[in-house]
Amino acid sequence: MTEMAAPYVLETNNLCKNYGGIEALKDASFSMKKGETIAIVGDNGAGKSTFVRNITGVEKSTSGTVKFLGKEVNFENPFEARRSGIETVYQNLALIDFLNVTENMFLGRELTRFNFGLFSWLNKKKMKSETKKLLSKTNVRINNLDQKLVNMSGGQRQCIAIARAAGWGEQLIIMDEPTAALGVKETSAVEEIIKGLKKRQISVLIISHNLRQGELFQ
Repeated sequence: MTEMAAPYVLETNNLCKNYGGIEALKDASFSMKKGETIAIVGDNGAGKSTFVRNITGVEKSTSGTVKFLGKEVNFENPFEARRSGIETVYQNLALIDFLNVTENMFLGRELTRFNFGLFSWLNKKKMKSETKKLLSKTNVRINNLDQKLVNMSGGQRQCIAIARAAGWGEQLIIMDEPTAALGVKETSAVEEIIKGLKKRQISVLIISHNLRQGELFQ
């Protein structure tokens, strides 16, 4: 089966994760088609984040299988998942406070003018230009791309993390509790971004404890 012919973007079959004698995830079977936006909703401690970590290679499942684009996968780490086309916005956002917006958008994907190992020269102009394009895809407005994230609000940081995932995401974007620590206004801004991704037919999997959010993206 080719990637284009795969009926589902993501499938899990009887996925289980044990931590010693603690059963954190049991027989989690799930599937989603290309272009779908699906919310997995449940109480804190229900195993939602464990499910994400087992899909994206942060942790190894105890048993069960994961298929991505019709092919069984067993990612060794999140970088392998990202290279395959899965972008994830984790609860800790994976942003670096002392770097600016552009540097965070290109974290691990830095563009260089000359590449001589330790003596590489970053192409800052092109990265800033591309950052503007990536932000515009999700209608995220950041006036000063040279601003360090430590001086930004939680909502702005979350929007940057989502814009980065949406900008680079080729097949699937996973968001783990994207609005858990945000106020009403900031939550609304993030939800508008997600609605925009849905209109663009990008597959989005949202993990949330908020039942209203689960209904919002149906």
